[in-house]
Formats: sequence, C-alpha cells, structure tokens
Amino acid sequence: MSIGAPITRALMRLGPGILPFADAATAELPMGRLLRLALFQVTVGMAAVLLIGTLNRVMIVELDVPAWIVAVMLSLPLVFAPLRALVGFKSDTHRSMLGWRRVPYIWFGTLLQFGGLAIMPFSLLILSGDTTGPAWPGHVAAALAFVMVGAGLHTTQTVGLALATDLAPAHARPKVVALLCAMLLVGMVVSAVVFGLALANFSPVRLIQVIQGAALVTLVLNGIALWKQEPRDPSRTARSAPRPAFSESWAAYAGSGLARRRLVATGLGTAAFSMQDILLEPYGGQILRLPVAATTALTALLALGGGIGLYLAARWLNRGGDPFRVAASGAVVGIAAFSAVVFAAPLFSAQLFASGVLLIGLGGGLFAHGTLTASMAKAGPEEIGLALGAWGAVQASAAGVAIAASGILRDVTSHLALSGALGEALNDPATGYLVVYHIEIALLFATLVAIGPLVRDHAARRPGALALAAAHPNPSR
Repeated sequence: MSIGAPITRALMRLGPGILPFADAATAELPMGRLLRLALFQVTVGMAAVLLIGTLNRVMIVELDVPAWIVAVMLSLPLVFAPLRALVGFKSDTHRSMLGWRRVPYIWFGTLLQFGGLAIMPFSLLILSGDTTGPAWPGHVAAALAFVMVGAGLHTTQTVGLALATDLAPAHARPKVVALLCAMLLVGMVVSAVVFGLALANFSPVRLIQVIQGAALVTLVLNGIALWKQEPRDPSRTARSAPRPAFSESWAAYAGSGLARRRLVATGLGTAAFSMQDILLEPYGGQILRLPVAATTALTALLALGGGIGLYLAARWLNRGGDPFRVAASGAVVGIAAFSAVVFAAPLFSAQLFASGVLLIGLGGGLFAHGTLTASMAKAGPEEIGLALGAWGAVQASAAGVAIAASGILRDVTSHLALSGALGEALNDPATGYLVVYHIEIALLFATLVAIGPLVRDHAARRPGALALAAAHPNPSR
C-alpha cells in the first residue's frame, strides 16, 4: 500500500474543515465548474467598486465634476434595481428553441456592462469640460453609460444566482450561496487594490485604459463563467408551453406564506447595514483622527468580517439551521457592532472602532446569507428567478436609499449640532455620525421584529412539528 494514499485521504478529510467553502462542491456541480460559474460575481464586485468607490473620487477630485452631478450619476444604476424581479421572472419563463433559460439574460447583461464601461471614460472626460464643444453630450453619454452598467450588473447577478440555484442540489445551496457571496467580496477587494494602484498617477489616458480594461475583463470572465453551464432543454423553453403573466406570478409568489414580511425584513436589515457605507472612513478620520492608511484598511476589515459571516452561516445552515435564525443572529451582531462604533467616539478608542467594523461585516454576512438562502428555499422550481429577483430588487433599492439618506442625515444633523440648535451637549462634530448609527441600531431592532414570525413559521413547518400537530390536534384552532 502506498504511503501517499493515507496522506491524501487525511488531507481530503481536513480540507472542508480548514478551507472555507471547500465542501460546496457536489457530484452535480464540481468545484472547478462552481468556481468558474462564480466568476460572474467577481465582475459584479468589480463594477460596484468602480462605480461607488473609484469613480466617486476621480470625478470629484481629478476631473473637478460638481458633487451634485456625481451623486446623480452614481444613483442612476439604482433605477434598474426594482426591475430585478421582472428580469428573474423573464428568465424563469423564457421561450427559446435553443433550450436555454438563463444564458441569454446573463449574456445580454454582460454586453450591457461591457458597453457601458466602454463608453464611460470618454463621456466622463467630456463631462468634466475637457472638450472644445458643448458639455451636454457628456452628460447624456455619462448617464447612458451608468444606466447600462447598472442594468447589466443587476441582470447578470440576478440570473446568475438563479442559474447557480438550478445547478446545485438543494442540500448544497447554502454552501454555494456562501461561495458566491465570498467571490463577490473577493472581486471587490482585489478590484479596489488594482484600481488604486493603476490610477495612482492619474491621467486621462490612464483612466481610459483602466475603465476599458475593466470592460474587457468583464466580457472575458463572464464568457468563461457561462461556458457549458446551463444544459439545453428545449422541452422547458418551447414556445407552445404556457407562459403566465408577471402580475399573476407575482401575486402567487407574494401571497404565499409570509413572502411580503420576508421582503420587508430584507429591506430593513439591508438598509441598517448599508447606511454606514460612506461614513465609516470619514468617521475614523475626522472623529478618531486615524491616518489615511488606517481608514483605507477598513474596507479590508469589513470584507474579512463579511467572509467570516458567510462561512459561519454556511456551516450553520449545512447542519440544518433555520435561515431566518441566521439572519436574526446577523441583526443581533449588527446591534453590538454599531454600539461599539458609537462608544468608540467618547472613549476615543481606535481598537473598539476596528472591532465594531469587523462585527459589522460579520453581521452583514450572516444576514445576507440567511435572507438569500430563505428566498431560495421558499421558491418553487419555476419561480427561482422571480424569488431571487425580488430579493435582489429589495436589497439593492434599500441599500441605495439608505446610503443616500445617511449622507443627508449626517450633513443636516452636523450643521444643526455645530450651529448650537441642538443644545450645548450635542455641539460636537461626531453628532451627525452618531445619529446615523443610532438609526441603524433602531432599524436592526425593527428587523428582528419583522423576522420573529418568520422564525416561528419555519419552526412550525418542520417535519417533527407537523407530526406532533397531527398527533395532537388543537380543537380551538
């Protein structure tokens, strides 16, 4: 007997315990195929970082674009977010002689991303006034570019998650969800580093190269992700097959069980975890006097916490855990996290602040995984796209509104506090930030209230509970 065989078996036993998400692979969806499919999440993360992070700074600082125009442009991708439910529904009911349901939507979403990124750098240069002609074509082209990228990434992510759900067996879906979410974080972190290094010595030519390079990478990676993933089945996409209307399917989905409450809980929790997105770094720099390098590292710390949350959620759900309890645990962790961030100001503690940031990522990972897995579990085989689209629409819309509201609340409250309108006790630069963090804590408590009946409903539907109810009926019901 070869000595290598026992070592190999030992490594195989240790692998799932040591490597996060190493046990997500199944016979139906091997690890190589799963990792290849997850590349669409990398391109979504890259586009998100480019829009919200890199271009936000470049447009205001290097291109000297007015801040209100930047805010309007960055909000345009959210216009498409509410349509994710419709896109998911269309991918469920797509009729094609080729036998594909998901592939056409992912591919056209990819082309929208590619097209938007391809024209974006030129439109931004015109928008900045670097032209001998009128500026309005730059405004129109930039708006079109941001809308195209937003529509593309929302379409790609919605239908990509639906395809992953189609391919993965039910027992492996929590681990597959965790892996896909982790790949999104990987795409965001790596892209942030690469974009930062590439644009360190800014020039218009370098901006064109970076954005169009992102467009090419999007096309290549999504093409690799799609290659031979969805099996062709003309019987499912025949034109003669019945095709329900979206209004009918939505009424059936939203009216089943506690679907509306699930979406409300998702929206409240997402808003709670998203309001801090544009405030953590300014809070650390202005209030805690942290250097630029330290505040920049907060993104990595947040991503680390998110990865840990996804891993813990996957292990919990893999052992038969309730996804609503996982989401509720994320909300509880979030309450502790924002409390730590709040107390970091009066205590002037950078360590407490860093711990709070890590816990925000941890709670957000638990909450996102729990709500996404619950949406998958509650959807029938023919409404997976609709369910994931509804989840994505609520999440993206709630995050966008929360981020915009947090900036407005912080500015208004800080102005009132520093002008003395709120009294001497609140005349402090930290007041604007702390009001937003307290609102986030309140939203997380509201999230727990919304999740409570969902946990009870899930517990009542377990096989053991159903058998007990059948054996001991309650005549008072």
